[in-house]
Order: sequence, then C-alpha cells, then structure tokens
Amino acid sequence: MNVRLRHDAIVRSLRRNGTSTVEALAREVGTSRRTVLRDISALRDEGYVIHSDVGRGGGLQLDPQSVQTNAKLTVPEVFALLISVAAMRAAGNLPFSELADAGLAKIEKALPTDKVKDLRSFLECLHIGQLSPLQDLSDMGKMDPELLPAFETAFLGRRFIRFDYRDAKGRKTRREVEPQAMLILPPLWYLVGWDPSREDFRHFRMDRISRPEAVAETHFRRRHVPFEDDVCPYSELLAQNQTGRL
Repeated sequence: MNVRLRHDAIVRSLRRNGTSTVEALAREVGTSRRTVLRDISALRDEGYVIHSDVGRGGGLQLDPQSVQTNAKLTVPEVFALLISVAAMRAAGNLPFSELADAGLAKIEKALPTDKVKDLRSFLECLHIGQLSPLQDLSDMGKMDPELLPAFETAFLGRRFIRFDYRDAKGRKTRREVEPQAMLILPPLWYLVGWDPSREDFRHFRMDRISRPEAVAETHFRRRHVPFEDDVCPYSELLAQNQTGRL
C-alpha cells in the first residue's frame, strides 16, 4: 500500500472507529508501528486534528470536525472523478449533475497549473458512448486499480503500455501497444491502443487487463482514432454542459 492510500485508510479507520491504537492501525494497513506514527505526524501537518493518549497502547482519536486543509489530489484521482461523472451522465443516471460539476470545478481549481495542463491533455483521449443491449456482461470483472495511473504515465509521456490480457475465451497474452484513447460504454471501459505488430487499432476491455506498466524506453505519436459518430469525446461533452446544452 502506497503512502497516499495508507493515509486515506488511517483517516477512514479513525472516523469509523472513533478511537484506535497505533498497533491496531499498523495491523489494518499492513505496516509497522513506527510508520504509522510518521503517518499520523504527516496527517497532522495536512490539517487533521488527531488527539493521542500517552498511556499504554497509544490510543488515537480523530476530531470529528477535523478536515484536511491541504488537498493533494493527483491528476489520475481528479481524472477518475471526472470520467465517473461523465460516464454516469452518459448513462442517464446522474440526478445531481450540476452539483457534481460545481464540485469538480472546485477540485480542478485546487490543482497546480502544470497539473491542469496534464488533466486537459488526458481528457482529450476520453470518449463516451452507449453499449449495445446485446452485449454479454456475464463475465465482467473488476478493473486493476493500477491501470489508470499507468495509463496516465504512458499517455502523457507518449510511452507504450505493456500488460497481461485475458480474451473472451480466457486465453492470456502479454501485450504492448500505444495507448491512444479510452472508450467508455457504461458499464464497460476500453483501452484503445495502436498495435504496431498488426498495424491497426485494438480495443481492450479494461476489466480484462492486469499488470499494466508504462514502457520507459519506447515512445509513440498521437493518432486519429476513428470512433463512430455516436461516440462523444469528453471534451465536447464538457463544453456542451458548460453552455447549458445538456
């Protein structure tokens, strides 16, 4: 578990349980007592008010009114929020879209300028459409949480992405493609890549991808992805929403 996820897990545990010991938190997040103490210090620096009991057991309590004053959202985290809202809107099941958009706008403003530039570049690769009602979803699985950060690194750096892929018949292969776009047909998500060995675009269901990694030594050029007319780029969807046409 990386530092960011560990900090989030500690905060959730303290909010859920009210009071916890350092040892209990260490077991829960799978780390040492010393690391948890460093994490607590870092969380306090971010604005969380965490009271400690100096008695035996090292009891910790999070002030229920405590909030993080120094947000440190990454581009993939903001991107995940944006595309989740966009996908729900495309599926027609986002009842509070205006509130969601207002909240996301505030989050975007909290990002440094260079990160906003990365985010906008990242959004250009996102397309949203509607899934055919004949699509078989019986074997749909969960997406690897490492896929989005790996895709961000590969896309912004124009690097190839390498991953294990399981096809519809369960056969596994190791693939290496140029990540050119993401296609969302709720509830299915696809990585659209250019396969140099076949000299063509390939669609990979993201719930069938595992062990993704950006390949540092290879680079690619941006290509035009020939989507159908009914597939909407997220940049257009966002522009239409801002002008009140959705």
